[in-house]
Amino acid sequence: MSPDDVMIVVIAGLLSTSCALLGSFLLLRRQALLPDAVSHAVLPGIVLVFLLTGDRASAATVLGATAFGVACVAGSEWLRRTGVVASDAALALAFPALFSLGVLGISGFASGAHIDLDSAIYGDITFAPLRTVDLLGTPVPTSLLVTGLTAVCTIVFVALLWRPLSAATFDPDFAELSGLRGALVGRLLLVVVAGTAVVAFDSVGAILVITFFVVPAATARLLTHRLGPMLVVAVAVGWTGSLTGHRVALELDSSVPGTIGLASGALFALALAVNRIARRRSPTVSAS
Repeated sequence: MSPDDVMIVVIAGLLSTSCALLGSFLLLRRQALLPDAVSHAVLPGIVLVFLLTGDRASAATVLGATAFGVACVAGSEWLRRTGVVASDAALALAFPALFSLGVLGISGFASGAHIDLDSAIYGDITFAPLRTVDLLGTPVPTSLLVTGLTAVCTIVFVALLWRPLSAATFDPDFAELSGLRGALVGRLLLVVVAGTAVVAFDSVGAILVITFFVVPAATARLLTHRLGPMLVVAVAVGWTGSLTGHRVALELDSSVPGTIGLASGALFALALAVNRIARRRSPTVSAS
């Protein structure tokens, strides 16, 4: 592979590291669709920052989009706590409202902004090595810095809050009663998820973000029932899907994000087959 090809795989792998770690907790907490909701809810933040600054590719844009992603999460949590609707319905009510607000903002106030929604959704990871910044006199891909920093921050977040995160994931009531602040840790997790999803959009688009949040975690869940190994396997699945998908995309001259998504899905199907075979071969316990 060429240096640019290696860089694409590394960027996708770093993104998969962050998403797989966080996605494993989301899957176990039955919040796997949260990144999909965030990907729609950030649109009004992008539009608002553009209207205020005239810029659609800056740190302010990331902060504005993250704020609306957090607002989506907070709004759905508030609806859930009212007891009027279930958690999945609350999320389904929150993000369409914010997405519609963004669409109205574009059509009414920013129709000439040329906001590249296709790029945000499908991503342009193929061109990621071409967008560089000077770091100590050396051109470094912006996406590499962004996804690398995000991966480091995610690892630190999980490591520092491992005990309360684990407790709140499996038994929220115990985590709260034992003084581990399970509710607060859960909210912090949702904020980190929103920020990770938004930061990754500019580099790889929403499709890979959603794929890496859900598929590696679901694959790992089929292969292990312990949280620690599950995180390791999920990260490994993300990297394997990135490498395999990129190689197949080169051979077929197809979309890199789409092929990586299909490769990740194929890994899930393989893990499902292995899981079913293992269950059939496991000895049956008899009462006699």
